[in-house]
Amino acid sequence: MREISYESIVEAVRDLCIQACCALPGDVQAALCAACDAERSPVGRGILGDIVENYTFAGERHLPICQDTGMAVVFADLGQEVHITGGLLADAVNEGVARGYTEGFLRKSIVGDPLRRVNTEDNTPAVLHLRLVEGDKLRLTVAPKGAGSENMTTLRMLKPSCTREQVEAAIVEAVSEAGSNPCPPVVVGVGLGGNAEQAAMLAKRALLRSLEEEHPDPFYADMERSVLEQVNALGIGPQGLGGTTTALAVHVLTAPTHIAQMPLCVNLCCHVCRHADRVL
Repeated sequence: MREISYESIVEAVRDLCIQACCALPGDVQAALCAACDAERSPVGRGILGDIVENYTFAGERHLPICQDTGMAVVFADLGQEVHITGGLLADAVNEGVARGYTEGFLRKSIVGDPLRRVNTEDNTPAVLHLRLVEGDKLRLTVAPKGAGSENMTTLRMLKPSCTREQVEAAIVEAVSEAGSNPCPPVVVGVGLGGNAEQAAMLAKRALLRSLEEEHPDPFYADMERSVLEQVNALGIGPQGLGGTTTALAVHVLTAPTHIAQMPLCVNLCCHVCRHADRVL
């Protein structure tokens, strides 16, 4: 049994919150630069150029890439041979988020109750997704999610007889209806299968995959390419002002499902597709 201290988790989460909000992952940077070169609309190219300049400036000055520094979504893959000492995992995560958002001067956007709307003043509580895995390590991934893109999430319970083409059409429709609201170009996270809550989890987790990494299943890799082509043909373009770059990538995660259902969740992430991870 390997021990990991409460304080080491706090420090890791603190650092990851600041890193994720201020430094765009390299794969997202590369995708935006490639889109800037490929975009056929002059207006779209100008916007993409501004986006590249913005994340470069933010990284150099250690400033948030976007003023909406999001709700802290934390994925914790906990090895079964790990024992956490000094406190609870959830408490350590929340303390780390509080320190990160306070010491990093990040915007605090969380209200303690959905109707009474009083700000908690430290961006807690985080949304914590815990998964038990093999081994003696703890992998922490912090993925701050802004409200503009999160509000465009759609969940549909499709008929189990739906074909691949019909599923693709439903994904494209979700992006089309979102329009400019999620600050395109977006990354499209798709959860297919499981049940309602599992589909939503899959869609959120799909956003963590590197934009340079293809789906391991050739069937779904081809489906992702097909949907991306259809989405970019919509003409929504960067920031919704027209162009050929509405999405940078489409990522699909699937799970076994019931014979009588076909859950589909689409979770969009804006061009600031933020996440940072560390293994303890």
